[in-house]
Amino acid sequence: MVGKFEKICMDIKSLKIQGATNVAKAGLKALFIKNDPKKIISLRPTEPALQNALEFASRNPKKYVPIALKHFEDAEKKIAKIGSKLIRNGSVVFTHCHSSSVVEILKEAAKTKKFTVWNTETRPLFQGRITAKELAAEKIKVNCVVDSAAYLALKEADIFLIGADAITEKKIYNKIGSNLMALTAKQLRIPLYVCSDSWKFTSKKVFVEERKGKEIWENPPKGVSVKNFAFESIDMGLVKLVVSELGVLSQKDFIRKVKKVNF
Repeated sequence: MVGKFEKICMDIKSLKIQGATNVAKAGLKALFIKNDPKKIISLRPTEPALQNALEFASRNPKKYVPIALKHFEDAEKKIAKIGSKLIRNGSVVFTHCHSSSVVEILKEAAKTKKFTVWNTETRPLFQGRITAKELAAEKIKVNCVVDSAAYLALKEADIFLIGADAITEKKIYNKIGSNLMALTAKQLRIPLYVCSDSWKFTSKKVFVEERKGKEIWENPPKGVSVKNFAFESIDMGLVKLVVSELGVLSQKDFIRKVKKVNF
């Protein structure tokens, strides 16, 4: 019988648990059961939120895991409140992949405003369908399109919200396709806001994950190599502002504030 620690680890490794914040929360719960941060981090080495949370809590899991979990809960609520102010009545919002921060912003905005969302299905694992389902459950009008229709969807939008798996001093790292869409948004003069918990900031080098090609094509013909790039970077110059629990800030001010956080 698989124990609780092993079960959480399996769910993190297999991508059953999606989203950087959700991965961090699951990692904290695993840490509470067994203080083995190296094992947990090895499951998803590209997630600074997981690394920061475990670094904070591993010195005394029984004491600090609840504090870390409360940080994520409180930060999510703050981000939702702050970010919802960016959405106007009648807005058309574009988003890519699945971000709990973006979803919570839109859910908060929907309490007082009517707007439409265009989102990508996000191949090959279709995380965008999670976004679409969660928004539809809140009675938010949502149009889901294939990733390659992003240009047409962005033409309809007046604001682009995206999450982040990692934030460095010069780059944002997010689901593959994010940079292409950021460049398209810039061409169309649509402001891009990155919505993220500040614990996703890292001063370390970010490893850009490449996953197994079978996620894209189970049995490709001989001679065909399937490259499954999972994430890519976005230049900070393409981002208008960063939305976090610290406020809606320029890249420079976000970095300055986040560096004051004492893990």
